Amino acid sequence: MAFLEIVLHCSRTELVNRQAGKSDHPRTSEARLWLATIAELRTRSDDYADLLDPDERARADRFRFDADRERFVLGHGFLRETLATALELEPSEIRYGRGTHGKPFIEGHSVRFNFSDTKDSVLVGFTKGVDIGIDLETMTRRVDHDAVAGHYFTGEEVAILQALDEHARKRRFLEFWTRKEAVLKASGVGIMEDLKEMRVLDGSNSMRASHPDLVNMAAGAYHVRTFLIGDAHIVSLAAPEPLDVTWIR
Repeated sequence: MAFLEIVLHCSRTELVNRQAGKSDHPRTSEARLWLATIAELRTRSDDYADLLDPDERARADRFRFDADRERFVLGHGFLRETLATALELEPSEIRYGRGTHGKPFIEGHSVRFNFSDTKDSVLVGFTKGVDIGIDLETMTRRVDHDAVAGHYFTGEEVAILQALDEHARKRRFLEFWTRKEAVLKASGVGIMEDLKEMRVLDGSNSMRASHPDLVNMAAGAYHVRTFLIGDAHIVSLAAPEPLDVTWIR
């Protein structure tokens, strides 16, 4: 069996200062992130629906619940609108390619991007030439933290959670969860069952990856930054090199 040694450098959680700025081409070693609520985007619903390509429209139609369909349309319309400014294209002109596990990319452009959503908000991030993964979660998410942690977290992570009160445990759980998800998305794997191989405590964490897809696709190191946005949302970003982060309103 093949293995890959990976080091995960996880920074302490930062409070976000969302800045006014342009969605033009990012600088080298910079990630630009946009967070928008569903409520903020809702007035653009018809416009965004018109931007989607046939595949996106088919995916939207498969959602059973109206709220999920709305979030998909608004999120992917917002993604196209944001990328279009950086690429100097019309939003409807953007054509996506897909990686081995479905991660989208734009052929012929140095911009690398990622997308995440939660029940009330969406998140877009992109860089110049650096593959990234981003994950967004809401603090109001209802989940059995003990059950999920027991299945996906390392023993050290579980012990840390068990020592905290309910509010602090929820925040720490989401910090760990978004870090793991961001690393998987940055690698292009997307989903991996055995997340117990991946320790994401503050500081540097070594892991010996055995999942074949992670072994074949991951970098040897990831730099992970986590952000608390107000008291409602947590975001993690992972990249194979350190990145400055600019939050755009």
